[in-house]
Amino acid sequence: MLSEILRGALVSASLIIAIGAQNLFVLKQGILKNHIFYVSAICFICDFVLMSIGILGVGSFISCNPLITNLLAIMGVFFLIWYGFSAFKSAIKGTSNMQIESQNVNNSRLIKVVVATLAVTLLNPHVYLDTVVIVGGIAGTLNSEQKLAFLIGAVCASFVWFFGIGYGARLLAPLFKQKKMWVILDCLVGTVMLYIAYRLVFYVVYNN
Repeated sequence: MLSEILRGALVSASLIIAIGAQNLFVLKQGILKNHIFYVSAICFICDFVLMSIGILGVGSFISCNPLITNLLAIMGVFFLIWYGFSAFKSAIKGTSNMQIESQNVNNSRLIKVVVATLAVTLLNPHVYLDTVVIVGGIAGTLNSEQKLAFLIGAVCASFVWFFGIGYGARLLAPLFKQKKMWVILDCLVGTVMLYIAYRLVFYVVYNN
């Protein structure tokens, strides 16, 4: 049991730790202290649900249905392009720096943050490839008891990672009082978002 828990944790960690749109989004919200509990919780819950689907063996419908994956990819392209250009706009205007100085977060922004978190998490087909196909495929050879242990390890790694970078990012807040650091981060976010959008276009064009 312990070996399968550790195996699940290592597989999950190897997939989610890589720099990507979701991790950069969580990092930025953590630095801004912007509803980070909800952001981290949404990312974790989505991982939990998708990994459970994959490990329980009912995720093949999503991975084998080109209509669904292509639709998600197209939606993801539009969202990522919008988010990427918004990040570059923020870098030019310095709006992120102003946000951390004011640190005024109202209830209406919570809705926007929740929607943005769901979008950056669920509109990227790679999240289904990682959680449903890869994690589910690795767990496919295990028995029921081993699958449960594997799932426990996988979701524990997800929980530690998202809440870790979410709340740990606050330690970087003093550093990000410098405007140039926000320019660098926003440019990095924008570049990653547009690159992922390009990869999604490539995925749709060359997988049909």
